[in-house]
Amino acid sequence: MGAQKSIHAGKAKIDVNVDLTHKLCASLMLPPLRNTASPLSLIIGSLCLKHPNLFGGSEKLDLSWDKGLYDSNVLIAYRRPRPEWLAQQCFIIQHSVSPEIGIHGTPVDNFSRSGSGGVNLSRFSVGLDLNEPASSQWSSTTSIKFEHVHLLNDDGRSITSDPDGFPVTCSGSPHDRMVVLKQESRYVKANDHSFSHLSMQIEQGIPVLSKWLIFNRFKFVATRGVKLGPAFFLASLTGGSIVGDMAPYQAFAIGGVGSVRGYGEGAVGSGRSCLVANSELTFPVNKMLEGVVFLDCGTDLGSGRLVPGNPAQRQRKPGSGIGFGYGLRLKSPFGHFHVDYAINSFHQKTVYFGIGNLIS
Repeated sequence: MGAQKSIHAGKAKIDVNVDLTHKLCASLMLPPLRNTASPLSLIIGSLCLKHPNLFGGSEKLDLSWDKGLYDSNVLIAYRRPRPEWLAQQCFIIQHSVSPEIGIHGTPVDNFSRSGSGGVNLSRFSVGLDLNEPASSQWSSTTSIKFEHVHLLNDDGRSITSDPDGFPVTCSGSPHDRMVVLKQESRYVKANDHSFSHLSMQIEQGIPVLSKWLIFNRFKFVATRGVKLGPAFFLASLTGGSIVGDMAPYQAFAIGGVGSVRGYGEGAVGSGRSCLVANSELTFPVNKMLEGVVFLDCGTDLGSGRLVPGNPAQRQRKPGSGIGFGYGLRLKSPFGHFHVDYAINSFHQKTVYFGIGNLIS
């Protein structure tokens, strides 16, 4: 349920997308995060402006605004053409506001859903991305950016602590600042019968000023897909760890769609380290419909107590969990839709509705 419109203004192109589908899906899955009296809060949509030749030298400018039920994101990206053998540059300005459900959310209904914890992130960043020329199946991206992270309550006021009185930032003030150098390497190999994908990310906080965060954060995602006759088996392993300075919002949240299904977002736990395994077997029902059975599991590797304020233990999150279930995948000209029925370790049942793939 939505509307799409493209408008051409000279060489520029404007894409407008207003979508009410996620509102219906989310109302079936999530408890209300906050009171929203405004009719605009019921709309989910996006606005995108693209200019392919800003100054006459093939410079590209992209401006996008995405609005969710409780979050928003504004992105400005400027790309200047360079020879193919050189790293491609992209200058990015971004501002996002979102509820911090994964870390500070309150689990309800036997951990199958997560409610608001009264903590929201307002994140502003300015940076430069360098995309290295791909060689064989490998590609890499290096970026450096300045981040200003501001913590807010549900009324939009600055906060320094959560409802239990524990700090929500590393600095102790309502905001944290950092300069982050990030290196990401990707490997992709595919054929008619299988595919493999590996992504590795390393983030280093650079101490430009004495109170800015110093940390090293590592994350990897390994995915393998194999065709088994008419069926297709997909498995994914995700892990990570962080050392050095750390605010609670930097922890790895475990649970929810894309993590351990059957649990709410972050309802399994949050830690300085994590390990999550996903697997699913998809089989055809007809030309447009597929069935799927899946099994997910995740753990914080006992690192939940190392997160400042130990929010996971205060919310009595288990730290590890298993979810399994079955579902349907519909492929249509309008997109891919899925419905999943999941059960967690506490025998609580959850139904997920969505668009696109659940694991990658």
